[in-house]
Amino acid sequence: MKKLRYLAAGLLMAAALLGCDKANAPQEMFGTVDITGGSWGNNFQLTDHNGQARNIADFKGKAVVLFFGYTNCPDVCPTTMVKLASVMEKLGKDANRVQVLMVTLDPRRDTPELLKKYVPAFHPSFLGLTGDEQQVENTAKEFKVIRVLQKADENGFYSVDHSGGSYVFDPEGRLRLFVKDADSADIIAQDLKTLLKA
Repeated sequence: MKKLRYLAAGLLMAAALLGCDKANAPQEMFGTVDITGGSWGNNFQLTDHNGQARNIADFKGKAVVLFFGYTNCPDVCPTTMVKLASVMEKLGKDANRVQVLMVTLDPRRDTPELLKKYVPAFHPSFLGLTGDEQQVENTAKEFKVIRVLQKADENGFYSVDHSGGSYVFDPEGRLRLFVKDADSADIIAQDLKTLLKA
């Protein structure tokens, strides 16, 4: 876990440096980390919990919040989903222009049927995304998400260590923001409103 924390800290530092590396263009002010212009995390090819193939182009016209987690996660994942549900409430009518997606990091256990029960339980508009093991691994790597499956215990139960945070795309499908676990629902909602106005 110590190594995981160092890797996550490195990702945050890289994101912060990328956000600061902008030539004299006018800047929006964001409370989260601005990663506009990054050459990674540009797309995904997964399937939603209704069985529909999905990529970022499907959500054009909406801001997209992309989160990586799994249904057996005991802490960070449900806490993040509750926070994102609160963000939707704070957005009011603008919530209709925001799509929250949770990519499972545990496709073996997180079947589409399970995701369909778990993800919309936080908010009816939320979608769970999955794929085969290779698709999930490739997507995690594309977004620089740390994913380590731990050894199963005698009952077959295992945990998945992973980095936290969420990624935000603007309505044109461009990756714009990295949201840290510590960012509040108010900060996230305000940044989404800023993107929706642009």
